[in-house]
Amino acid sequence: MTAGKSSIAGEWQAAGTSYFHSVDPRTRKAGETRFYSATAQEIDAAVRAAADAFAATRLFPASTLADFLDTSAEEIEAAADSLVVTADAETALGSVRLTGELARTTGQLRAFSALLREGSHVAAVIDTALPQRTPLPRPDVRRMLLPLGPVAVFSASNFPFAFSTAGGDSAAALAAGCPVVVKGHPGHPATSERFAHAINAAVSACGFPPGFFSLLQGDGHDVGRRLVEHPLLEAVGFTGSLQGGRALHDLAAQRPRPIPVFAEMGSINPVVITAAALAERGAEIVQGLAASATLGAGQFCTNPGLVLLPESEEARTFIADYRDAMLGIEAGILLNAAVESGLTRSVGRSASLEGVRSHTRENANRTDGFCYPHTVLETDAATFLENPDLQEEHFGPVTLFVACSGDEELDRVLRSLAGQLTGSIHCGSEEGESLQPLLDTLRERVGRLIWNGYPTGVEVTAAMQHGGPWPATNAAGTTSVGTNAIRRFLRPVAWQDVPDELLPEALRNGNPLGILRQVNSDFTREPIA
Repeated sequence: MTAGKSSIAGEWQAAGTSYFHSVDPRTRKAGETRFYSATAQEIDAAVRAAADAFAATRLFPASTLADFLDTSAEEIEAAADSLVVTADAETALGSVRLTGELARTTGQLRAFSALLREGSHVAAVIDTALPQRTPLPRPDVRRMLLPLGPVAVFSASNFPFAFSTAGGDSAAALAAGCPVVVKGHPGHPATSERFAHAINAAVSACGFPPGFFSLLQGDGHDVGRRLVEHPLLEAVGFTGSLQGGRALHDLAAQRPRPIPVFAEMGSINPVVITAAALAERGAEIVQGLAASATLGAGQFCTNPGLVLLPESEEARTFIADYRDAMLGIEAGILLNAAVESGLTRSVGRSASLEGVRSHTRENANRTDGFCYPHTVLETDAATFLENPDLQEEHFGPVTLFVACSGDEELDRVLRSLAGQLTGSIHCGSEEGESLQPLLDTLRERVGRLIWNGYPTGVEVTAAMQHGGPWPATNAAGTTSVGTNAIRRFLRPVAWQDVPDELLPEALRNGNPLGILRQVNSDFTREPIA
């Protein structure tokens, strides 16, 4: 049974009168369950419970937090069948995609658990005292990372598992030892509720304070606004639109005590295709690019939305072949009405500009659900440079081709781009070193460079950088994917001349945790003599 309530420190509550329904994207029909938006009192209770929990969890050893993450993964896997069925009814993403996403979700939790058990994530740095140094002695200074405190996580619409209730942002914050208050996405509230049951079970099984996790339901802006404004909150994780991320960023900055917001907000992910690549494997790139652009109905933050290629007969043939390939793929179901209407508006604005040509094909098999036809837009570099609005993200199965008359014009287009999550280059087999200037220019605009590949399909690894300059994210120095995402929710603290027995174990002379530390500029696991 679905309760339609918020989970406040393990207790299911619905004190308000405002409610909403989930909607089946395939039929556009609302479900029967009423989901009640959290009240101001419930939001306050959730954050205060999180603050109370932090008084205990901030002192938990990494192994205790790792046990909790492993237990959470087990509880989620025990509910896998129910989660997949529920999420499919709310997102239409399909059981195959969702089963894979569930494995990614539990894999993320276990990856953070392994990170905690190894222990070096605290980035311990020790500079021992130099009492004989002149003209002044050097004190003993030791530094490591500690958890920030209660964190608000805003669920994403397009990843109901991997970037929502128990997804990457939540996993990173929980691994850091930060209690989490999740603002569930109104597009999949029943899915959020089922995840909350699993995490609550892990909280109970591991003997954690119940305020270590809460879920707030809500379909308007009020719940999120009140959550970010709460004085006991310390940070925010967000995945969504530029408009939403900017609003949260500004809201957090305007607080009497500002707090950091780590927001991923959108990207068009430029793909550069050289003349040599067109000549050598144009047909292969057509198929790979079309598959990437239509994956998940194009509803990926890493969707390749902008393709830059030379102005030539070969390029015109490539675009025609791509158009046939893409428009020949059956259109998928979009997540919700907001995505559908937003896509209609953004593509309409782009297609209405002088110098932009639009190609679409309606699919009669998908008219009942939320849908948008696969669309190809074409223009030249001059038009693109004159119309900054063409850099707007089309969140769906849409590709904009820009023809450039030469390397100089391509360089101008690349330098005009706002920040992006990714940038890709497809080149010929003999073009390696000659493209170094292109690679260097693209590097300044993106968080991840891709060589002869496609941006969709993000690996959850320690080396992955899933972020970029504004407006891809508002914190280019961080990542929201991979184990280094934990650093967003940690802060450095230094201890000066503190007795060894009063130091955290990670900083003690004997290195009882056996972690890798930087001691007097050398990295070592050895104890300090």
